Amino acid sequence: MPAVTLRLKPGREKSLLRRHPWIFSGAVQEVEGEPVSGGTVDLLSSDRQFLARAAYSPSSQIRARAWTFEEEPVDREFFRKRIRSAIQSRDALHLKPGTDSYRLIYAESDGIPGLIVDRYGDVLVLQSLTAGSEFWKETIADLVLEETGLSTIYERSDADVRELEGLPPRSGILRDSEDLPNHEPRIANIVITEYGMKFNVNLQSGHKTGSYLDQRENRLRVRELANDKDVLDCFCYTGGFTVNALAGGARSVLSIDSSAEALRLCQENVTLNRLPTEKHTPLEGDVFQLLRKFRDENRSFDMVILDPPKFAPTAAQAERAARGYKDINLLSFKLLRPGGILVTFSCSGGIDAGLFQKIVAGAALDASVEAQILEHLFQGADHPVSLHFPEGAYLKGLVCYKRGQ
Repeated sequence: MPAVTLRLKPGREKSLLRRHPWIFSGAVQEVEGEPVSGGTVDLLSSDRQFLARAAYSPSSQIRARAWTFEEEPVDREFFRKRIRSAIQSRDALHLKPGTDSYRLIYAESDGIPGLIVDRYGDVLVLQSLTAGSEFWKETIADLVLEETGLSTIYERSDADVRELEGLPPRSGILRDSEDLPNHEPRIANIVITEYGMKFNVNLQSGHKTGSYLDQRENRLRVRELANDKDVLDCFCYTGGFTVNALAGGARSVLSIDSSAEALRLCQENVTLNRLPTEKHTPLEGDVFQLLRKFRDENRSFDMVILDPPKFAPTAAQAERAARGYKDINLLSFKLLRPGGILVTFSCSGGIDAGLFQKIVAGAALDASVEAQILEHLFQGADHPVSLHFPEGAYLKGLVCYKRGQ
């Protein structure tokens, strides 16, 4: 047993007994020993019963994250088993025939809190978000290469949440078998395949670890629904939904984003897939303002796609975020032609699926339209959700049908 323990206050062990991996600072009665940031500690109940073995995070409100609920060593072989299990579960999905990029390790859902590893072709991108994953990062990097047989890991540990852990941002080549100068251009300009579509990805500066891999299945669904439709793709970023809508036979696609660079890449991806550029119009601007402008101009579309950035990272921001979600969904319902389809998403952790559905329902009511939910959409299966960690289910979407009036 490690020399360092965290003894909890009476009654604060309930979440651990349900195998939820987080312990907040307010649950800790006392710390025995001298824990280091990211080091392993034992979590004990108030009467000193063993509960879990965890990573210690002195700067975070989440003071400890459980590695295991068994009295087993947390060492190199422990992480090898977790990494191997995660890889085997992705192999079981049979993604590879049509896709070469997917999430390989998803933090708490794969039993390695704070660690994300995404595969983009033959390059791995690692993101360490917590003190525990940072403590074991070098060991984990070696093991991931051993278990995948790959040679290159690019680190994108530059997310804002690292600040809450007392960690500085880090990015750059973490592991490489070749000379560094030969790899910087390849990292910045990689082409991935997703269900037959090609996409340029910049692993150095792209959002998240380079791209939104969690929307892969939903982009395919849009491809299946877009035939002969005039499509409005809002917050289009580099064109994942745009490309799939055109590939699905859309009559036209208007792609909106506030970033000129994102729109440039969007247009490049349309060209890369040899899709009809004359059917595609990129438009730089603020989505909220443009939706109102289109409403005032009496413009209309057969399909509207809303994939906005995270409005509410936490529940405390949910009320303000709800107003933003309602606004864009209300305007989109007004822009839809009768028989049109709204594909709308929220990736905000502070907005659960039930609340998001209520927001969209309220938007339809205020827009004076009759709408039906045709489908609920979620993150891809390579982003699994542990039954003990429901917070892993962050992406929710609805496919809504506007009934004729």
